[in-house]
Amino acid sequence: MRVLLVAVILLVGACKKEAPTPPHPAPPPPKAVAGEVELAVTDKGFEPTRIPAKAGVPLILAITRKTDATCAKEILFQGQEAKTDLPLNQTVKVTYTPKVSGEVKFGCAMGMMIGGVLAVTD
Repeated sequence: MRVLLVAVILLVGACKKEAPTPPHPAPPPPKAVAGEVELAVTDKGFEPTRIPAKAGVPLILAITRKTDATCAKEILFQGQEAKTDLPLNQTVKVTYTPKVSGEVKFGCAMGMMIGGVLAVTD
């Protein structure tokens, strides 16, 4: 009888469902910044890929190209013809002032690699 009771307790315990573990909350989106943001060019492309910005406020991107394995040897912002060279293992500071809110894509000057987006708010 004791063995049967222990077996029933073990069986009931095994059937209990664990409360589901809540998923980790997504990190809050970065706040729009004025100032300087570090940007790296790696084998994965431009990192980070999304950068917050404010319309009318200059943003300085301190860009370091850490690889020679991509076409991202220059950076170009959507809507501009001027490109900036990115020498290997040297930090280049690029100042960009977004004019309106929305998204401004940036990437390699050849247009083959969209590197990321400036998420511009008012």
